[in-house]
Amino acid sequence: MAAGSASTSRRAGARTVAVWDALDPVLAAGPLDVLDIGGGTGTSAVRIAGLGHRVIVVDPSPDALAALDRRAREAGVSVDARQGDLAALSDVADPGGADLVLCHGVLEVVPDPAEALAGIREVLRPGGTLSLLVAQRTAAVLSRALAGHFAQAAELLDDTAPQGRSGRRFALDEVRGLLETAGFAVGDVRGVRVFVDHVPGSLLDVDPGATNALVELEQRASTRADYLPLASQLHLLASLRS
Repeated sequence: MAAGSASTSRRAGARTVAVWDALDPVLAAGPLDVLDIGGGTGTSAVRIAGLGHRVIVVDPSPDALAALDRRAREAGVSVDARQGDLAALSDVADPGGADLVLCHGVLEVVPDPAEALAGIREVLRPGGTLSLLVAQRTAAVLSRALAGHFAQAAELLDDTAPQGRSGRRFALDEVRGLLETAGFAVGDVRGVRVFVDHVPGSLLDVDPGATNALVELEQRASTRADYLPLASQLHLLASLRS
């Protein structure tokens, strides 16, 4: 594997460890019906299907769904791929048909986040769980300031509007408010990518033990409230209120 590819692979583990630490106990509950919204090429879906769960991926890109099909076949698992998007979820997903819904990196780009969450509520079964991963505004401000883009950082401080292809960014209180208004009770909250985005890839190549140490650091920091504002993303588990 080339040095660049190795560094990217190492980073991937550190970037996602907090999400899987939160999801693993949910997935351990037994065979679940899982709906992955915007699941793209199936990075999460294939892993979950490999654990014995029934997985549906909804994504607007036919190319991404074709790549998902190839990945699933190579892994020897079955994933139901459906073309569609969160804005019209009821067209491709059954009401009350999912025990677990993954909405990772999608709420940022929908026209109306509140309406999107209301749609997700409709496809969850009573007692179902939503896994929500969103970009956090404070980290975007910090990264721009550290890069010397001070005017851009200042513009983002209080800006809740979508920003180009990357979409909108959220503060934790905003996400909590959206979820509670949509009828969800927020449980586990973790910071994702607290440090990894600031670590040079060359460091992971030079020091064989750096990756494991970084993963452990991300795990420990992810559940600490004082480090949540530094995280590039926020991961929340939410359940339907009865």
